[in-house]
Amino acid sequence: MKITVRYFTSLREIVGEREEILTFQEGKKVTVDLVLKSLATKHGASFSEYVYSSETGQPKGFLQFLVNGTSTSTLSGLQTELKDNDVMAILPPVGGG
Repeated sequence: MKITVRYFTSLREIVGEREEILTFQEGKKVTVDLVLKSLATKHGASFSEYVYSSETGQPKGFLQFLVNGTSTSTLSGLQTELKDNDVMAILPPVGGG
């Protein structure tokens, strides 16, 4: 199963790519949480420090995660299941002015 992950702003600089494709074993339950943990293992401390709160160990509240353009907050949050060829985007906070 292949999942495309898209990065923006600071996270793009941390991983050095606009997007990457992760491959998971067929039949395995792949969630947003599993993808984030896989990325943290792959990209190390800089990724983990950007995405995860050192106090709670959970993803920081200012980040948004989209699956195929839909916010996971309107789906099943970090437990949102992904299917083959889904696209997950990690978005930083949006400021205005």
